[in-house]
Amino acid sequence: MAEESPDSAYHSNGSSLEEEAERMEDEEQERLLSYWQSVGRGHQVDVPRDMAEPIQQLTRNNNPQERQTVPFTLIQRKEKLGALLYEKRQYGKAKWACIKMKEKQYEQSICLGFMKLMRYICEQNSSGLYLGITIPIVTIVHTNESQSEITQSVTVAYYLPEVLQDEPPHPFDSDIIIEEWPSTIVYSRSFRGITNEDSIMREINLLAEILESPELCLQDTFIIAGYTNPAAANRHNEIWFLQRP
Repeated sequence: MAEESPDSAYHSNGSSLEEEAERMEDEEQERLLSYWQSVGRGHQVDVPRDMAEPIQQLTRNNNPQERQTVPFTLIQRKEKLGALLYEKRQYGKAKWACIKMKEKQYEQSICLGFMKLMRYICEQNSSGLYLGITIPIVTIVHTNESQSEITQSVTVAYYLPEVLQDEPPHPFDSDIIIEEWPSTIVYSRSFRGITNEDSIMREINLLAEILESPELCLQDTFIIAGYTNPAAANRHNEIWFLQRP
């Protein structure tokens, strides 16, 4: 029986190492998909199998040091007894990738909207490239005429990184629209936990009580800014009031 040459042994070992790496990657992809599907069921959202790759790519690139924060200028910090009540900020004109959702529950809308934006971020765009994470992901919500509850129609939006602002990649998903938002002054207050119809109305009412002149802001349109993905247990959020133009 002929002896195996060193070269053929090298190639054999190389192949097995590649196969092992591929197997481990597949297992990790399945683990992440299973986790997201479990979280999705809690929000009555079905996470399809074609989300496995975007979820893995987003997780792999989810380094806090590499996340780009939407730039703003701090105008004022309002504190009481050392605790921050709210911040007044100026956000400049910028392009956002937006998708309108109208599910039965707010949580369903943001989860499904976020998944669509994930696909856009993770190579399903005209550049074929991973676009990078920016925070916060924001959701525009509206209240009814009596300001007692939020309406079903929401817009989930992703800020385009600085290098893509001039020429944003075109989304493959026709539901995603690139919009240019004007420069805006916002009043921002931080809160943690889940975001649903009840918690959002509570935060809207709380900030309205704290602001000296809430009538200077839009009365039926607000923004929920999310700094952690919808699968996170203890999310970091902000409620934004928008100053009238």
